[in-house]
Amino acid sequence: MPTVRQQVRGAVENALLRPGADPAYADGDDSAWTSIDWAAMTRRLEVLGREVNVVDTGGDKPPLLFIHGLGGRWQNWLLNIPQFMDTHRVVAPDLPGFGDSEMPAEDISISGYAKVIDALCDQLGVECPLVVGNSMGGFVGAELATSFPTRVERMVLVSAAGLSTEYLRRQPLLTVARLWAVNATWVGARGANVVKRPRLRRAALQFLVRYPEKLSPQLTFELVEGTGRPGFIPALEALTGYSFREHLAGIEVPVLIVWGRNDMLVPVGDAREYAELIGDNARAVIFEDTGHLPMLERPSRFHDLLGEFIAGDLSPEVEGVSA
Repeated sequence: MPTVRQQVRGAVENALLRPGADPAYADGDDSAWTSIDWAAMTRRLEVLGREVNVVDTGGDKPPLLFIHGLGGRWQNWLLNIPQFMDTHRVVAPDLPGFGDSEMPAEDISISGYAKVIDALCDQLGVECPLVVGNSMGGFVGAELATSFPTRVERMVLVSAAGLSTEYLRRQPLLTVARLWAVNATWVGARGANVVKRPRLRRAALQFLVRYPEKLSPQLTFELVEGTGRPGFIPALEALTGYSFREHLAGIEVPVLIVWGRNDMLVPVGDAREYAELIGDNARAVIFEDTGHLPMLERPSRFHDLLGEFIAGDLSPEVEGVSA
């Protein structure tokens, strides 16, 4: 495995060599989410002894559960929730230690997050949702499917952590992460200024998305506003210190794996490995010229793909993953 320094150097070189974005990049419609009364659908529930902030569109439609990644919050799904809320009951929590949720009662762990999601579903009366998780949220979703197999109806892993992340050298990585967390706190406190200045926008998001300058100022503000929360370092320690690859073959529900070819945080090769470890019920699709947040970078394609998956279209082949 490459060292942390080599990975960072490669990411910077990749950023410098990127071409211009095509018209299909960042083709989301901000008017869909800016016109929604989110406060009316947001509430705080006590889950396992701590308050969890959650958006719940309500109703008795099929449930769809979105789980954000490390350093994120429910707003990471702002472009996606409106697309499905007419046909589904959409639930999107802030994981403990992120967004407006309290730190958990126990130490942060991937298995602990899965327990929180399971308990949250119980409180909401959500029995068997389709689970969509990005980055660490994908790790949590897969843990939910292995620890509580009857909880998940089908699953989408979007640039999911949990495989190559276990091989990272923890101490150098955590040192870099602590510096990043300080910077993220600074960026989050100055979100309005960041979105107005292209160079600051790139500095804040260049490791997350392929073309930070193509995201709208409104969406960029929501992304950077959620950074610098107290759960970041403990959650990073949790995801680099836990292995569950031997349990993935036990996932029996259909799994869609979505990845950005140019993901700087979790290598695209993990998409193939997830598909191979899960088995015949998994399908991987790679988005070209895309970073770590395909659902925000290529929302139209992501929505079409998720819609097909919801409808039951699952092919066994792995699409677009190089060996």
